Amino acid sequence: MGKTLAEKILQAHTQEEITGPGQIVQVKVDKVLANDITAPLAIESFKKMGATRVFAKDRVILVCDHFTPNKDIKSAEQVKKVREFAAAQEILHYYEGGEAGVEHALLPELGLVGPGEIVVGADSHTCTYGGLGAFATGLGSTDIAYAMAFGETWFKVPETILVKVRGKLNPFVTAKDIILKLIGLIGVDGALYRVLEFQGEVIELLDIEGRLTIANMAIEAGGKAGLFAADEKTLAYTREKGREDKPLFPDKEARYEQVVEIDANGLQPVVACPHLPENVKEVEEVKGIKIDQVVIGSCTNGRISDLRQAAEVLRGKKVAKGVRLIILPATPNIFKQALKEGLLEIFLEAGAVVGPPTCGPCLGGHMGILAGGERCLATTNRNFKGRMGSLESEVYLSSAYVAAASALTGVITHPKDI
Repeated sequence: MGKTLAEKILQAHTQEEITGPGQIVQVKVDKVLANDITAPLAIESFKKMGATRVFAKDRVILVCDHFTPNKDIKSAEQVKKVREFAAAQEILHYYEGGEAGVEHALLPELGLVGPGEIVVGADSHTCTYGGLGAFATGLGSTDIAYAMAFGETWFKVPETILVKVRGKLNPFVTAKDIILKLIGLIGVDGALYRVLEFQGEVIELLDIEGRLTIANMAIEAGGKAGLFAADEKTLAYTREKGREDKPLFPDKEARYEQVVEIDANGLQPVVACPHLPENVKEVEEVKGIKIDQVVIGSCTNGRISDLRQAAEVLRGKKVAKGVRLIILPATPNIFKQALKEGLLEIFLEAGAVVGPPTCGPCLGGHMGILAGGERCLATTNRNFKGRMGSLESEVYLSSAYVAAASALTGVITHPKDI
């Protein structure tokens, strides 16, 4: 029987024969990831189970990105605990300060993840690496502690939903619009413990950054992972990072639980309205809604292509009075590239606040918390009630194009109107 991408990757990491969905398998993992919020819990569990050494000091990755630069004493203590553990364990890949960035943008950039790997992380958006053809998924801190100690974990082999995106993207329509459209179609539990596998001519044409954006939000549909084939475009990307990977495609006879088709020809820029990512409407349906803040950044849309899109809209213009525009490049290298290309000057001239690489406001951490009654349009991945601050605030989700256009007018705006 033919195998899906998920089944192929899992099979390569277990001695058991994978016969189909529902089977429980023990697998070896390639990388184990945690951050400044989740690593301290994992470290406590690691010690409680009597573990003394991580399974491989070059395959455990610790990134301090959520509340950093440290926003208060508690976050400083969290990072200190992670730092001390990393030093004691001689962990090669420990990142904070000027070396750190938003973890799910940083790891692909550094070539630490790639096709055919199993990556587990104590963060739900670990699924981002599926954009490179990795079976990547989030686990709880206790499971991460076990994986750090033994280099393995277990999975129930998931069903796979095939998502085919056909046609051609319209102007200002991006990968973010594709994944929001999908979540709007199937709902936040439409792919619960399932893999979303993406195919179609639009997917083949997407650059790697677009694929990473789509994979990043697979979890917002309940997905265990979001997976893309590792084609020549993928291999060219990972070669640039110093890796030598092999192509990875599903079998032609692979069995899918469901097939969802999206016609890109009719797709317009969309916005996810409060308080769920599935509450998706075309920008034209919600244009004119007043906003107080715009955030461009995060592991979803803080990459250089997103900053270029924002700069394209903002160049030579000013942010609307009364609107706070916060731009957070996702890694130091992205920050440097934006500086080199003159993008940061465009943002500053427009009246934006440009901050360091951090998750910051995405999770209501710092650097952009909302007060009661305020609205934010963000390129982040979640808009649950209270996600970015007050329970009485509202968060809308969009692409960088729509976010930048809206920052200029003070209301949700289609970029074609700028």
